[in-house]
Amino acid sequence: MNSFLGSIDGLLARIPHALIGLVGRLAIALVFWNSGRTKVKGWNIFEVSDSTLFLFREEYKLPVIPPELAALAAQVAEHFLPVLLVLGLFTRLSATGLLIMTLVIQIFVYPNAYVVHGTWAAILLMLMKYGPGQISLDNLMGRR
Repeated sequence: MNSFLGSIDGLLARIPHALIGLVGRLAIALVFWNSGRTKVKGWNIFEVSDSTLFLFREEYKLPVIPPELAALAAQVAEHFLPVLLVLGLFTRLSATGLLIMTLVIQIFVYPNAYVVHGTWAAILLMLMKYGPGQISLDNLMGRR
């Protein structure tokens, strides 16, 4: 039995980080990209829609930051940072930005969604610690 489990463990240990990094980057990028797309009409990410402003004023109600600024920052970040992740460019910095967004959402907006946000955080922390993997512009450009 130990031999069988050891064989399975050895096989799983051979999964290359290039694949893990790529899948992690694509999966989490799509989560934030899709969220960003719901906040705008068309492709002008610098124009906050009425429905987005309504959400930030009436439902999200973030402390300290005005809803207009929070809405604009969120929709720009949700478009820009996922693109960087897909490309594997400035991966650690992009993942850090999205982790901060995740923490803000968890703490101030949807505190009972810790299962979903915990999953997002795990992927983002993996990217922050281990980087994007070999299939990335960071790797091509020699960044670590």
